[in-house]
Amino acid sequence: MKINAPYVGILKKIMPRTLFGRSLLIVVLPTILLQVLATYIFYERHWNNVARRLAQGVSGEIASVISLTDRFPGVEARESILSIARDQMRLTVSFEEGTEVRIPEDHSDDFGFLEKHMARELQNSLPGRAFTIKTNDRLETVNIRVQLPDHVLSVVVRDKRLFSSTTYIFVMWMVGISITLLAIAVIFLRNQMRPIRQLAEAAEKFGKGQEVEDFKPSGAQEIRLASIAFHEMKNRIHRQITQRTEMLAGVSHDLRTPLTRMKLQLEMLDDKEARDNLLGDVQDMSNMVEGYLAFAKGQEAESERPVNLAELVGEVCENARRQGALISLEGPRSISKKLRPNSIKRCLMNLIENARRYAGEIQVTLSAKEEYILITIDDNGPGIPEEKRQDVFKPFFRMDTSRNSETGGSGLGMTIARDIIHSHGGQIALGESPLGGLRIQLILPW
Repeated sequence: MKINAPYVGILKKIMPRTLFGRSLLIVVLPTILLQVLATYIFYERHWNNVARRLAQGVSGEIASVISLTDRFPGVEARESILSIARDQMRLTVSFEEGTEVRIPEDHSDDFGFLEKHMARELQNSLPGRAFTIKTNDRLETVNIRVQLPDHVLSVVVRDKRLFSSTTYIFVMWMVGISITLLAIAVIFLRNQMRPIRQLAEAAEKFGKGQEVEDFKPSGAQEIRLASIAFHEMKNRIHRQITQRTEMLAGVSHDLRTPLTRMKLQLEMLDDKEARDNLLGDVQDMSNMVEGYLAFAKGQEAESERPVNLAELVGEVCENARRQGALISLEGPRSISKKLRPNSIKRCLMNLIENARRYAGEIQVTLSAKEEYILITIDDNGPGIPEEKRQDVFKPFFRMDTSRNSETGGSGLGMTIARDIIHSHGGQIALGESPLGGLRIQLILPW
């Protein structure tokens, strides 16, 4: 069976978004349906039958009083009949002389549940007689007036004669059971949701590069398996990063020694042209080694701590200004953020240094949004074509036209910057700057 798209959209809007809400709905909805079904069956089968039989009893007693009055006329007999009705039938009966029963046109429209049953039984017990039924405001008594040949019979019946108190007990019992089951379900579901939230928080912190302490798996078996798998994944990633960093740092460090010897030997060559060419190649290799070491250093573990990000950005801009960059900074003076300051500083220095090499003007903007912090770096340089903006994040990638080996750099600056931002759970994006060059946007979550 296909469900129309509008109904699907409405269902998605009213459905709870959290797992706790949906699980609670799975528990509560069948309980409510069961209670409604049980109430309907009780109303149709039990309450309806009990009310009908109680009304039959009262109408039969009223009919008996009328029969006795017709069979035994006289004042003394009437007093005896009233005494019998009061003592044995628990009816308050009186005779109204000189009055008539006047039935309003909309009399039956005002009948409630009890009045309808009572009217139906009175019609069966007293065929052809006019009567009215009226309950008081508090629903404590029912006043029945029946037209007799020369007077009116007034009967006052307590509501307990027509209404079963077990109805309230049944309803309260059902409500109490429902509330108890709901409370137990809420407590149980919260206990089951706690390890899921713990795992989600750990995964989010790990994705942001924050230190995640090992926690004991708890909850259902599937949740325990997911927690164990997360711990194993985290340890494998840490081992791989550590091994890669150590290997890269070791190889880069070992290459420094032969490169230094090569420089010394080249200085002794008599052929100046050949010596300069070889020295240029050695210098390129040396720059690559320095890039390797900087990349490995960027992967070193550094603990997070609260830092005034505005001051840190200001220090990087001031250092670039001392190196001759025409740079401006806009933004608040204080933004407190928990991060790894040395890594963020290295990231900003790489990006601003690239801008300083190829642009005459740099504008840095810092802003704090509701869900993230935005750092924007604009320059008026040549920029980067859109089709190559993803390539610049590849290790050792350099653009031939504007960013070649003669300008310095090993092609790892953007790679290191991206890894640092990603390790903080953020994003880095490239675009066109209003100044005409490249715009770099760093997004750091709170």
